[in-house]
Amino acid sequence: MTTDTTLQKSAPAPSITQAAAGALIAAVHSAAARIGFTAAVAVTDPGGHLRAFDRADAAPFLTAEVALDKAWTAASFRTTTHTWNDYLTDPRIAPLAGHPRLMAVGGGYPIIDDGRCVGGLGISGGSYEQDQQAAEEALTALGFELPAP
Repeated sequence: MTTDTTLQKSAPAPSITQAAAGALIAAVHSAAARIGFTAAVAVTDPGGHLRAFDRADAAPFLTAEVALDKAWTAASFRTTTHTWNDYLTDPRIAPLAGHPRLMAVGGGYPIIDDGRCVGGLGISGGSYEQDQQAAEEALTALGFELPAP
């Protein structure tokens, strides 16, 4: 039996550009300064691999690892990190809390462009509300879509 269709063995994977990742970091630092905190900012590709990173001089060293894990979590599950607090109350999902990279703290957002996740953004340095606010401001300023609540 022959068919006219050929098996497609791969699909193009959209990913945030280096220029957009750098612009996001700059936008986050601007928002954080306006809000009143210093931050570490991580941007990953959709697979959770680091694409760009910066930690402000005054940001504590632990913020570097936390920002990366927030970006990884957001990209991995295509959802904000603050939503994980509710998810982890479900005993069927709670075992994921033991995953060493899962970060259920506000400040991690999937980077969504034209309806597709192109990466993850993680911010650490302020309160979880400040991290979330800076993320939303930066994503909006650059024309990325915010995930549905």
